[in-house]
Amino acid sequence: MKIAFIGTYPPRECGIGTFTNNLFTSVIINDTKKGYSNDGFVVAMNDFTNKYEYPEEVKLTIRQEHQEDYIQAAQFINHSGAEVCILEHEFGIFGGQNGVYILPLLHRLEIPLIVTLHTILKTPSYNEKAVLHEICKMANKIVVMSHKAIDFLVNIYDVPEEKIAFIAHGVPDLHFSAEKSKKEFKLEHKKVLTTFGFIGRNKGIETVIKALPKVVEKHPDVVYMILGKTHPNVLRHSGEEYRIYLMRLVKTLQLDKNVYFLNEYLDVKDLFKYLSATDIYITPYLNEAQITSGTLSYAIGVGAAVVSTPYWHAAELLADGRGRFFNFGDSDELSSVLTELLDNPAELKKLKTKAAEYGKKITWPKIGEKYIAVAQQAIMQGTEKPEKKDTILDLLILPPFSLDHINRLTDDTGIIQHAKFGIPNLKEGYCLDDNARALLMVLMAYRQMKDARSLELSPVYLSYIHYMQNKDGTFRNFLSFSRNYLDEIGSEDSFGRTIWALGYLLGNAPNDAYYQTGRLLFFNAAPNFEKLNSIRSIANSMIGICYYLKTNPADDSMTERLRNMAHKLINQFEENQSDDWQWFESLLAYDNGILPLALLHSVEILNEEKVLEVALKSMQFLTEHTLKENYLSIIGNEKWYKKDGERSVFAQQPIDAMAMVLMYHQAFHVTKDKEYLNKLYTSFLWFLGENDLRLSLYDFETKGCCDGFESYGVNRNQGAESSLAYLISHLTVLQAYEEFHEIN
Repeated sequence: MKIAFIGTYPPRECGIGTFTNNLFTSVIINDTKKGYSNDGFVVAMNDFTNKYEYPEEVKLTIRQEHQEDYIQAAQFINHSGAEVCILEHEFGIFGGQNGVYILPLLHRLEIPLIVTLHTILKTPSYNEKAVLHEICKMANKIVVMSHKAIDFLVNIYDVPEEKIAFIAHGVPDLHFSAEKSKKEFKLEHKKVLTTFGFIGRNKGIETVIKALPKVVEKHPDVVYMILGKTHPNVLRHSGEEYRIYLMRLVKTLQLDKNVYFLNEYLDVKDLFKYLSATDIYITPYLNEAQITSGTLSYAIGVGAAVVSTPYWHAAELLADGRGRFFNFGDSDELSSVLTELLDNPAELKKLKTKAAEYGKKITWPKIGEKYIAVAQQAIMQGTEKPEKKDTILDLLILPPFSLDHINRLTDDTGIIQHAKFGIPNLKEGYCLDDNARALLMVLMAYRQMKDARSLELSPVYLSYIHYMQNKDGTFRNFLSFSRNYLDEIGSEDSFGRTIWALGYLLGNAPNDAYYQTGRLLFFNAAPNFEKLNSIRSIANSMIGICYYLKTNPADDSMTERLRNMAHKLINQFEENQSDDWQWFESLLAYDNGILPLALLHSVEILNEEKVLEVALKSMQFLTEHTLKENYLSIIGNEKWYKKDGERSVFAQQPIDAMAMVLMYHQAFHVTKDKEYLNKLYTSFLWFLGENDLRLSLYDFETKGCCDGFESYGVNRNQGAESSLAYLISHLTVLQAYEEFHEIN
């Protein structure tokens, strides 16, 4: 069995790195002892610009904030011959917002995945929960080191319990004489208290220092050893502020002879010598939110008497008399516990004996055997490939259609264009684009569902459009929250989107009053149709014209306008196309699917072979560049994709996903090819997490949609454009589902 390990790794000074190294070694040790044919290699995480001289088992490194490294690592692992991958997960060691960069790597893995979770938060942020939930979804097996962690995963992160395996934190199988260790460190006549690990404020070391005066008063030979460097993240942001505070506290309490700081990252051998010389080991963490503690496991493993606050891992590991507790931040109680134990050597010895007995069960060779067993299970499960289903039939994973967030964004003027997270941002006011989209969405919702609230909202958005139309038929775009115009003439894009919505209204009006208002606005704007220069504005307007002509086919003048606009797109296509570039421009930019979509709508009216040919060619080209590996990867608006250039991944936006959904729906409508329904549904799943970052943009709490994702992760703002794009896409999926069953 060949195993790929992903995590930090020595000589990087990191607790996860030490864990990864011990786990790797324990698997190889079991190989030699048990006759297994195990082999393995490590993919090591590098932090920022640091470079390390890694041992030979490290075959590849990933720079934390370079997403391309993660993709390359997935390819390397897939072609390495590895049969299973073990990931050490901890927040802070992977790049992007809350470590989101690890998700594309895991998604691309073609072998079973085991994840060891070193931190599981009880109250995660939205992004923390989303990232961890996605990791657990992709994992074949999830290893945790406390039973509390199992409870959290099942009840907070909705992880199936059968996926979870409990394996204790391993400890090195090292043993040193207490007497010799004390002598080596010149501590022969001292009662030694110890805390080790990276130093930071959450460690609560000041609690111990404040407890010492009362202890020293009775036991002047006590020395408190604080072993470890300041945590790299703390050092980066706060320097040695905390260590200096502790040293000043020591001076203030006149404990200079009783407290010793060793500002080093100790190797395992020296660390275990210090632990062997320890009379009482202390973990004084300030709150319960510590699901795993490697330092505590080491102390138990060496057979130390442990005194600790009752954080989650300690509460389990020190149960059954393996340690003593004191309350968080309670120096007086700690003084009493320490004094009592130092006064009673027999009780101290009893704690050490129980700890040592348990420590024998969690040595790394034994833990390695358990990981090997889990790996073998994962490989067996991984060979069972689920049968691929026709995606269009699977509507069970769609959230219920909801207008909650749209109601939140809408007032009696129109829909607010931006939001701070899920709250309307009134400072940004309103825009024509979003009110046109909102009108389109509620008309679709009323047509398909007869949703009463949709009908109530329709006149709000329609009246906004009416308010923003100029005498010459053009439209203003932006309106402040105080209802002041912010421009004279809006963009051509906003004009085109408005014509789309008005055309849809004329083809699907819920009553005559709305129809007559829409007709007035539509034909006031009509003289401007052939003045448009932006191809996306032309495309959006064409879609609106097509909806109008479907119910007014005798309007020859409007049909001719549509024909002229369609040929503008075709001419643009022919000017820019080449053998390897079948597109309307020399770049793929934003809202790309709208261009083939407009031609696909026009085919139904014009019935021209050339229109269909260009529509299908351009759609196929767009598909080849965005719909691969069974998910939608939108062209990023950060730099777009210039011909002969590099494709931009960020920032991906929901309107592009909506355009793809609508494009494939219309392609199915024209061709009756069911494969377009699968592509439609795959494109829709972009909203729900089937994307490059493997994160859902739909917020199941607010019922809104996030504004897209950047290189750092999801943009959590939930503006009107994004939420409307999601809802229009959702309604299109439902409509496609009905159409599919009508022909089957």
